Amino acid sequence: IQFFMDAERVRGDVRDQLRGLPDMERGLSRLSIGRGGPRDLAAVRHALEHTATIRTIVSTERGMPEAVANFLTELDPHVALVDALSCALAEDLPVYVRDGGFIKPGYAPGLDELRSLRDESKRLIANLQADYQADTGVATLKVRHNNVLGYFVEVPAKQGDKIIADKEGPYIHRQTMANAVRFTTTDLSELEGRIAKAADKAQALEEEMFQALCDDVMGYATTLAGVARGLAIMDVSSGLAELAVQSRYCRPVLSDDRDLHIVGGRHPVVEAALIQSGDGQFVANDTDLADGARLWLLTGPNMAGKSTFLRQNALIALLAQMGSFVPATEARIGIVDRLFSRVGAADDLARGRSTFMVEMVETAAILNQAGPRSLVILDEIGRGTATFDGLSIAWAVVEQLHEENKCRALFATHYHELTALAARLADLSCHSMRVKEWQGDVIFLHEV
Repeated sequence: IQFFMDAERVRGDVRDQLRGLPDMERGLSRLSIGRGGPRDLAAVRHALEHTATIRTIVSTERGMPEAVANFLTELDPHVALVDALSCALAEDLPVYVRDGGFIKPGYAPGLDELRSLRDESKRLIANLQADYQADTGVATLKVRHNNVLGYFVEVPAKQGDKIIADKEGPYIHRQTMANAVRFTTTDLSELEGRIAKAADKAQALEEEMFQALCDDVMGYATTLAGVARGLAIMDVSSGLAELAVQSRYCRPVLSDDRDLHIVGGRHPVVEAALIQSGDGQFVANDTDLADGARLWLLTGPNMAGKSTFLRQNALIALLAQMGSFVPATEARIGIVDRLFSRVGAADDLARGRSTFMVEMVETAAILNQAGPRSLVILDEIGRGTATFDGLSIAWAVVEQLHEENKCRALFATHYHELTALAARLADLSCHSMRVKEWQGDVIFLHEV
């Protein structure tokens, strides 16, 4: 990600290439289980063509880190395979193999002949009719078809005797009627047989060729999977680099301690929504969870920004550990083994769980699983029941997190009575959302 942030030109060119990239991994998966189609083969070819271009773009950058250089070796463009697929596949491809028409004309002469018989039977019959007219000198000779005789040569009765009398000719008498005489020929019979079977043979031959192409592709399955994985990493890395540059993200430092130190942290989604709507600038906030203050108790009125603050810290930890830059001025994060959240209100009435019951079940799950390296965010525990019952639940949860789980936690609440716990819980730190009154109005400053 740092490489793509520093190499702006490379980042832009790679992103342009990736925009037109098909999902090669999905195509390979379908082909490997025998459910692929011509478009999956084209997806592999198209992705490999882009791979060659991307590899060239990245490799021209000077001062490339060793990790990036090693990574490029996975992006094998498989030139021979691309050439084979390009020679075989037509421009306009159907979804299914059974639809046919996906092999490029000129790739297989035998297939072209079958297609000609299938698609141009009228022209072939007309050519044969013209040859027979020239051979017999009978301008009114016609090649016709019915369901009983199939294809046959028909001439007026006056000229029929002349053709019958020619024992050396290719015409075999089939039927004499009052006004016409009908013949067949060896060439016409063979053509009729080929026309009747051409469509089936063409489809069968295309299916064989498709299977052969699939076998060629799957012969490179391992290396192609590496290319697909490499392209995915390239996509994620350049995309996150673009985001980091545009949104002023910082590079986090990950450590083995249990600190969570964030300066100027922001909620990435809320910030993006504010920018898009033009409703103002996001107010950044600091967080410092460390030994002596690893459990924050956050109070403040509705709409003051408590939930946003909780979630942005969880998202920053998540982004950092997936390898991304984070929406903050500075961030140092002790590795989080598990991330827990209990936010919002929802019910599960079909299973007999009210809003309150869902909250209790989820809170119990957190208290039973969170460990010293976990990060927990809890929002308004104890809602939906009597005031003192809710306060008792919230009080017990704070004590449990502090004494038993010993995890890093952000606990938002309306119960100001909980601040009394700071007197006897050494790692509990009390914070509140800043609010001002101005000319009779309440102004939320969204500052912790």
